[in-house]
Amino acid sequence: MKKRLMALICACAMLVSLTACGKSSASGDSDLEYIKSKGTLVVGITDFAPMDYKDDSGNWIGFDADMAVKVAESLGVKAEFVEIDWDNKILELDNKSIDVVWNGMTLTDEVKNSMECTKPYLNNAQVVVVSSDKAASITSVDEASKLNYAVEAGSAGEAAAQENGFNFTSLSSQSDAVMEVAAGTSDACIIDLLMAGAMVGEGTSYPDLAATSVELTTEEYGVGCRKGSDLAAYINDQFKSLYADGTMNTIAETYGVQYAILEQK
Repeated sequence: MKKRLMALICACAMLVSLTACGKSSASGDSDLEYIKSKGTLVVGITDFAPMDYKDDSGNWIGFDADMAVKVAESLGVKAEFVEIDWDNKILELDNKSIDVVWNGMTLTDEVKNSMECTKPYLNNAQVVVVSSDKAASITSVDEASKLNYAVEAGSAGEAAAQENGFNFTSLSSQSDAVMEVAAGTSDACIIDLLMAGAMVGEGTSYPDLAATSVELTTEEYGVGCRKGSDLAAYINDQFKSLYADGTMNTIAETYGVQYAILEQK
């Protein structure tokens, strides 16, 4: 009996020891050191002007892309951009397929509960986009509710459509949603205000489309890291420095989003 009791005590002691070691190891994990050791900051994005999109040479540019490059440089690593399925962004982070989600991401409750997020850095809204000849007639949510929509799966636009009881089809990106409206397959789409400013209207890729005056939400953008990651705090510090020395505003002016910047204190 004594031998059995001693064996049980020893087994419990080993379990406690292993658990303690596991906790110690987990608490010692650092995304910053992990990123430095592999030499790359892998940034999860979608094709989303003016945040992340390709130039004529196939290089990723945009406000978020340029800011990510600056943060990567401060770490002494290279920024690597990977297009992701936006609906799977949390899974991509947790699997370490990417290190950060940096793509005009709205700080929803789901995002904040699932990721370690930075402080907000840009203001935004979800707007209704239609053909230019219809824009003036859509001035309220009630009028907007009569349309059939295209939205990006897992986006704030999709959430706005659900909340308002709109009829909608979910697609893989906001760009695809805009194309649906241009093709006449959908009456309208719901996209980010900042994207609408860059993509629709005179002088853009879609001159025959226009954003209506209907803003379904107001929101803020943030960057998402793995839950518990020390990278989010580091990016916050970089945001403060890049805001203070004017770099953030200079980059924002390049892409026409300087009016949306939030002061980084």
